[in-house]
Amino acid sequence: MADVTLKGVYKDFGPTRVIHGVDLDIKQGEFIVFVGPSGCGKSTLLRLIAGLEDISDGELFIDEQLVNQRSPKERKIAMVFQSYALYPHMSVFENMAFGLELSKVSRAEIEKKVRDTAEILELTPLLERKPKQLSGGQRQRVAIGRAIVRNPKVFLFDEPLSNLDAALRVQMRIEIAKLHREMNATMVYVTHDQTEAMTLADRIVVLNAGRVEQVGTPLELYHRPQNAFVGGFIGSPKMNFIDSRVVSIQDQGLEVALPGGTSVLASVHTDGVSVGDQVQIGIRPEHITVGSEGVLAGNVEVIESLGESHFLYVRDANRNLVTVQGKGDTQIKNGQSVRLNVPGTLCHVFRKDGKALMRGHNADMGNSTATMVTSELA
Repeated sequence: MADVTLKGVYKDFGPTRVIHGVDLDIKQGEFIVFVGPSGCGKSTLLRLIAGLEDISDGELFIDEQLVNQRSPKERKIAMVFQSYALYPHMSVFENMAFGLELSKVSRAEIEKKVRDTAEILELTPLLERKPKQLSGGQRQRVAIGRAIVRNPKVFLFDEPLSNLDAALRVQMRIEIAKLHREMNATMVYVTHDQTEAMTLADRIVVLNAGRVEQVGTPLELYHRPQNAFVGGFIGSPKMNFIDSRVVSIQDQGLEVALPGGTSVLASVHTDGVSVGDQVQIGIRPEHITVGSEGVLAGNVEVIESLGESHFLYVRDANRNLVTVQGKGDTQIKNGQSVRLNVPGTLCHVFRKDGKALMRGHNADMGNSTATMVTSELA
């Protein structure tokens, strides 16, 4: 296995720049996931690592070797595609063995590598079948097995589970996580699915318009986003954003206005903001609760009941649609007026430029105690 290092990597397609100076260090044995909206450059960045696209500027190192001019084969990587890319006329065994045969590996070694890998992926009973005789999950395991037998330095995955149904995606996530743990392999994985990113990654790279917005562990990105884009992208359902202004600056944080004439004391550092500044409050749906003393009022427009949880979509006085996540069932009805508790210790505050104010020492990730100010605003 190997480290992967990108230094000032750019990619241009003609006059259009799609990757803007990416710097990234991927450690040996690490599972890195690229996420971002469609067109953000995550698959292009993966293809640059693979050697399927040329780097316009910058340097790419694999195992401390500069590989900009090396072919995909010379980079000793293996890639698993969304489309499986299996040969329909070949058996499972033949598909897994094909790359080794091209590399002139001995028949005995091919036999051993394919059968050992098939055992790991529970494909042994399927080795003589053709791809059309396999389920989607089985085909994807064959594609992964074809990569494993090559013993690459780096595994690259380009949205490998997007063609599978929900149940198979869960199963394959478990299998990929187990495979990474057993092989201690360096893996770079592209997905648009936040659940995949949060459950598989050692670290997540959030991309937007070809730029890296933030790199961190799943929980770092979830609890401490550096800007409003990351805060809104990571998490499902997404973070609520409420347009607001700074009412006062206190030792404990910022007092910020809420629709309806109340305010909340957010536990954040106050550097770089002044009274009267326009800001956005960010609050996760699971951190809001319904209660008679709540500082935010609104009417319930839609209720989604899922059994183990429910979602309320509440329209506030400024016409913001606020999502509230609760446990189990709810007795609340559509159209009902409710008051919402907004805990200041769990609020994020984003400046007008989108940058997050650092969470204060009172902003304990596990502390749901609300710090509220309910006085009427002038």
